[in-house]
Amino acid sequence: MQLLQSTIHNIQGVQKEMMEQAKMRIDTLCKPPGSLGKLESIAVQLAGITEQLVPSLEQKVMIVCAADHGVCEEGVTSNPQDVTLLQTLNFPKGGTGVCAIARITNTKVVTVDVGVKGDIPPDAGVIMQKIKYGTANMARGSAMSREEAIQSIEVGIHVAMEEIAQGATVLGTGEMGIGNTTPSAAILAVLTGCDPIDVTGFGAGVGQGGIVHKVAVIKKAIAINQPNPKDIIDVLAKVGGLEIGAMAGVILAAAAHRKPVVIDGFISTIAALIAYKLEPKVKDYMIPSHASEEPGAKMAAELLGIEPMLHMNMRLGEGSGAALAFPILDAACSMMKNMATLEETMKLEKPNNV
Repeated sequence: MQLLQSTIHNIQGVQKEMMEQAKMRIDTLCKPPGSLGKLESIAVQLAGITEQLVPSLEQKVMIVCAADHGVCEEGVTSNPQDVTLLQTLNFPKGGTGVCAIARITNTKVVTVDVGVKGDIPPDAGVIMQKIKYGTANMARGSAMSREEAIQSIEVGIHVAMEEIAQGATVLGTGEMGIGNTTPSAAILAVLTGCDPIDVTGFGAGVGQGGIVHKVAVIKKAIAINQPNPKDIIDVLAKVGGLEIGAMAGVILAAAAHRKPVVIDGFISTIAALIAYKLEPKVKDYMIPSHASEEPGAKMAAELLGIEPMLHMNMRLGEGSGAALAFPILDAACSMMKNMATLEETMKLEKPNNV
């Protein structure tokens, strides 16, 4: 709990004066005002986060948090649970979707075992931070204890801090956990008070009972556990996931160390909501990547007040959409560094007096 409290305490607002300077420079560049759209707002945000007029995001790190979910016992997914273990082992080998995308921007992919239901070999290249072998079945009781929920957040904080200490300049959130769209939808339903049918999708593959059964399981979990929407730790503990908590920790740590953090799709946005509920100032450090195909993703983004920049019909997770957005951040930085102002352009074109 001490690490979580100290991290939250260290989160400060972005540098507004630097943002104003960045906006002034952008408005003097050789182009019509606002013509580079979101690229301009990203550059202004990055200036406020990093306190640099011309930010550099050379060391990119995608932190993939992996854990299993006891609610899979209810048949909410068609995928076997051991896929979580298999894919967790596959990340360090570079064989996953996010790894393929991350490779084009020289992004380091870090894999963390927060709660995989299985033992990871010590030489697998996975950071071992296992809290337990997956959550309990939330349809029969609390997914985890309050202490375990806090511990999951602190795992994300710790791993992010280690990467930042090694030079990371921008982080991305990723996850691996068969069945994790079910707790994500449950968390969102609790926070909004909406009917779970409105935020529940197919995930990586819905079970034989279809969406109707998945929704029924979520309703049962909420009814049994009665999570308090005004206490986000209570919500995470009762109907959440270990990797979801860990991603929230990554986001909190990024903000505490003035690093931008790129948010992936639905599950990452739920983690972002948890981080926001713990400390609202973290929102200024978040850069949303893509609009997930999961139905709850749009509602989660609206609740958080962020707008994804990419519409690619993706729903893989892993941090794949976040990795895809990294080149856009690089473009924003390049605009600030390499694009000439109108005054500079006129000087270059003015003939020398003989």
